[in-house]
Amino acid sequence: MRFLCIYRPSAPESDAPPTQAEMQSMGKLIGEMQQAGVLLAAEGCMSSAHGVRVRLNNHKFTVTDGPFPETKELLAGFCLLQVKSKPEAVEWAKRFLAVAGDGESEVRLLHDVPAA
Repeated sequence: MRFLCIYRPSAPESDAPPTQAEMQSMGKLIGEMQQAGVLLAAEGCMSSAHGVRVRLNNHKFTVTDGPFPETKELLAGFCLLQVKSKPEAVEWAKRFLAVAGDGESEVRLLHDVPAA
């Protein structure tokens, strides 16, 4: 089962890079996830000031430049996991939050593509 874990921090977004200690803690967790064979991908996102939102409504596209004011909607990063169950994905999300700090991680089951 593959799960997408989307991280939304509770702190205001910033372009400040992580501290050395934060990078070491996250690096350790990522190493453990790789060693366990559950991590398919993981990335942190730059602040919304570097992004755009593309919307389609009634066949009309609109593109809105960041930054975006709604902190609860901002994404700070994601990881893609391959695990045996939703409870296992939740446990990894808890471990991630313990390292990343206050916020939330939305854990979403992905559709599996049938083998050809």
